[in-house]
Amino acid sequence: MAPSAEDLGRELEATAQDVLGKLKSRQLFQSGWDTAAFVVFITFIGTVLFLLLLVIIHCCCCCDSPRSQKRSPKGVDNLALEP
Repeated sequence: MAPSAEDLGRELEATAQDVLGKLKSRQLFQSGWDTAAFVVFITFIGTVLFLLLLVIIHCCCCCDSPRSQKRSPKGVDNLALEP
């Protein structure tokens, strides 16, 4: 059976009070492992955002250049594959 709206409201209020209590006490993490996990998570998010920024810069700067419109074949033909 699904919880009622009143139960959800109480649970949300309890969670908000818990978060506000941790903010007031300035102890957001319970252990060093929590801090390390947070640092790893933030590093991952920062790396993903940095790579996304590089892709956007590459598309904005390089896709409009006239060099990208001329595609010349590179490499050599493999004549061993000819019948």
